[in-house]
Amino acid sequence: MSFDPADLSLKSVWNQTRTPVVLRRGGKGQRLRIRLPFAEDNRRWLQAGKRTAGVWLPEHRCWEVPKAWFNGFVEQALHRYGFLYVIQPYREQEKCATACLNATGHECQCSCMGANHGAGNDGSWFEVSETFATRWGELHLACRLMVTK
Repeated sequence: MSFDPADLSLKSVWNQTRTPVVLRRGGKGQRLRIRLPFAEDNRRWLQAGKRTAGVWLPEHRCWEVPKAWFNGFVEQALHRYGFLYVIQPYREQEKCATACLNATGHECQCSCMGANHGAGNDGSWFEVSETFATRWGELHLACRLMVTK
């Protein structure tokens, strides 16, 4: 998954220069992308004694590092800066009931509030039981600000 520049709030977080930002991408083999406030020691600090160093991508003005560095980087950034933004993929989970999906008539008492009433199962729903079905929506990017406690 690539960064969607059409989302202005994510774009503004990514382009600001005062708070570190880490972009977790969802695709296989895709590495973390990190933007840091400028400091002379960023390369050394980011490497933090690891055997390999991050790669600077001048066209994106960010560092690229292995996904496995995520937890360590978050801890390290919280310690150094006290806060950071995490941009990451997520999928919303929809919940409904098989009885609702297969219903006839207009009365619905399901958590979907009638959105899926009588629509049937097109194969996208995982029917757990007669009273519960679930499916995952499209992949989106979300942003959260993490702050040291």
